[in-house]
Amino acid sequence: GKSLDGFTPMGPCILTADGTAFPPALEISCKVNGQERQRSNTALLIHGIPQIIEELSAGMTLLPGTIIATGTPAGVGLGFDPPKFLSAGDVVECSVQGIGTLRSTVR
Repeated sequence: GKSLDGFTPMGPCILTADGTAFPPALEISCKVNGQERQRSNTALLIHGIPQIIEELSAGMTLLPGTIIATGTPAGVGLGFDPPKFLSAGDVVECSVQGIGTLRSTVR
């Protein structure tokens, strides 16, 4: 994505709660330079969305628009032997079914 004032967008669009079934069961994937590194489904979250919101709201105020990062599926660079780290010029594509793909170039 394009950088705005030094910040990279979270995604290609915003999906409202009524834009998918609850709980969501969306295919997610990540590619680096066209090579698939991760593939999973949001239905496989270790902790469900209600539990995540309950835990977080016990210690902080969640406001409309709050972004909650839930983690990532297996396939990150440290998990390879030897590890695979990103380098300048690498293109990372993160996709969510029905939402789209966020394409970023590493600087």
